[in-house]
Amino acid sequence: MMLGGVAMSVRDSRQFSFVEALMPQAKGSGRLERLSRVVKWYRFEKLLARLRDEKSAGRPAYKPLVMFKALLLQSLYGLSDMELEEALGDRLSFKRFIGLALEDAVPDHSTLCRFRNLLIVEGLLERLFGELDRQLDAAGLLLRRGTMLDATIIETTSARPPKGRNGDLDEAAAPGDGREPEEHDPAASDRLAVDPDARFVRHKGKHGSAYGYKAHVGVDVGSGLIRRIITTPANVNDTVVADQLIVGDEACVLADGAYHTHARERALKAKGIKPRLMRRPNRHQRVLPPRLAHLNLMISKRRAAVETTFATLKNRMGLGVIRYRGILKAKAQVLLAAMAFNMRRWVTLTTPTRPHRA
Repeated sequence: MMLGGVAMSVRDSRQFSFVEALMPQAKGSGRLERLSRVVKWYRFEKLLARLRDEKSAGRPAYKPLVMFKALLLQSLYGLSDMELEEALGDRLSFKRFIGLALEDAVPDHSTLCRFRNLLIVEGLLERLFGELDRQLDAAGLLLRRGTMLDATIIETTSARPPKGRNGDLDEAAAPGDGREPEEHDPAASDRLAVDPDARFVRHKGKHGSAYGYKAHVGVDVGSGLIRRIITTPANVNDTVVADQLIVGDEACVLADGAYHTHARERALKAKGIKPRLMRRPNRHQRVLPPRLAHLNLMISKRRAAVETTFATLKNRMGLGVIRYRGILKAKAQVLLAAMAFNMRRWVTLTTPTRPHRA
């Protein structure tokens, strides 16, 4: 294969040269080695095969599987496109994982960006996520004891729209921003990289607002694997997409009071799924009776594990901000992060724990 006039070999990530075999591995590379072994990558390669059509204009110079693995690394370690390019050039463990030899050139940040956009255009990310879900199921990791529903706000790196832009969003942005509203200067506004799809939402229980997107998840009880994930503008209410997060084969659904409706409760019961939805006081019942208060406490304890999912995604994997503009690119970033998260969990769940030494 040629890249910029330079020959580039792409090999199986398990085949190393003598020099590479002698080089010390970086801390954390063991996880990547295990990930390389447990995942059936050839199945992803089949889904990505359409991107290698020789007649297609702008065909990627690297094998699609190499590029896909590179984007997974980006999500695992919370890297920007430029940081990913540098890491691929600096870290042998990264090159090994994606299947490049020590002497091979690495894809630059613009090539990585174009490939991600190509996955979006071809609608392949959802199919890739589905393939991973099938592999996790085949490995016996999906428990189906229940699905925990929750959502988290992810702010965008794009500039907040100045006052006078995005209409009804201005009022939502006003309280607690801690900033003076920008003057409405059309020329200055055009220079701002405002995301047309991001939206404001008030911080629950906090002063101020957030501007960006919301990731809605359905997480498997016990395994902690993400089974469904949907990205929306930040102002979309949690309950709007809740039914799309329910797979249908789980024993129960656990969620806080924001997800409870009588219609949803009836629908779940009709499917044989236990509705473990917390209840909130309302104008007809300002104080919950002891039975419902106890039920809320039990549900809260069981669904608390979903917070670990968000903590890992945001604090350990760097999904603290949306790096790209537009809902389609935001969805791509979140979906890739979910795939990387599930692969990380796969390694954790299948790695024997070391016996404790007294």
